[in-house]
Amino acid sequence: MRSFVDIERSLGGQPPRIGALLARIDAGRGREGLHADQVPELLRSLAGQSRVESIDASSAIEGIVVDPARRDRLADPTAAVRLRDQDEREFAGYRDALGGVLAATPPERMGVPLILAVHRDLFRHCEVPGGALKTADNRIVERDADGIATVIFKPPPWTEAEMLLRELVDRYNEALDRDAAHPVILIGAFVLDFLAIHPLADGNGRVSRILTTQALLERGYGIARYVSVEQRILDTKDAYYEALRRSQSGWHDGAHTIWPWIAYLVQTLADAYAVFEDRVAAERAGPRRLTKQERVRIHVLDHAPPAFTIAQLRTALPGISDQTIRLVLAELRAEGAVAPDGSGRSATWARLGG
Repeated sequence: MRSFVDIERSLGGQPPRIGALLARIDAGRGREGLHADQVPELLRSLAGQSRVESIDASSAIEGIVVDPARRDRLADPTAAVRLRDQDEREFAGYRDALGGVLAATPPERMGVPLILAVHRDLFRHCEVPGGALKTADNRIVERDADGIATVIFKPPPWTEAEMLLRELVDRYNEALDRDAAHPVILIGAFVLDFLAIHPLADGNGRVSRILTTQALLERGYGIARYVSVEQRILDTKDAYYEALRRSQSGWHDGAHTIWPWIAYLVQTLADAYAVFEDRVAAERAGPRRLTKQERVRIHVLDHAPPAFTIAQLRTALPGISDQTIRLVLAELRAEGAVAPDGSGRSATWARLGG
């Protein structure tokens, strides 16, 4: 809500790079319809894969982990699977909540009833039901390696949650209706304020990620159907929380800046569109004409962000082993095209020469 009270102040001083990333996102959206006409089977395959990745990744961000051998069956709403524990119940809840948003045609307009319906689906299989706003104060904490919690943000009192949430929804929809800014920027501002209000007793992060998908679909950005945005967030989880922390600083007084969070979100979406284009290109080239090593090379040189990890390449290139990825990176390093920063699993690779 605070980001929309004085929207001219909140949206002033947009960093130039954000405009360039938004242009990439809009270009990607423009090609979605073309791909849907030319390679519909591929898009259906990507949609199925993305849905499973999104359920798994968003759950993992919250420390919810299920047996990999059961993951695909748990992600299938038609499979008769007995839920063994709390993690599986919450995993199945994200499946149902995300599935409801993806299935809505046309996508529903943002509103408090929609938010509560998503929360209700999220906790459908749990003993404590969802679908209601919080009735006690909560806080956002960060835990260190020893499990010691530090409060990093204190949301408004629970007694104000309903009023603030309704005002946020109204101001967000009004800003969209009058084209106050690029829709992706408004979506990012909405998610930032939603997380600052923290209107639910539990599940705020998961609900916010589903609402991001819903808001993107409602404005015609279908990327969340074909590439898991949640997986991209999991791969960059530290940057995700840091961007939120920086943008929420000063939020209570309306003195915050939305740009660290917006920069993170638009970079994530631009990267997702790059992955989408890479997968479509690989399919069109055909398995006999494009080897796995060639797929890695094309992705690294043409679609990967300037700095990336092997984990990000693994996610972007399903079915390609780490061994193959490392082999191509070694070749590109010898050619002077990339260079590592660090070693081992935590190494970051940088593309050289633009």
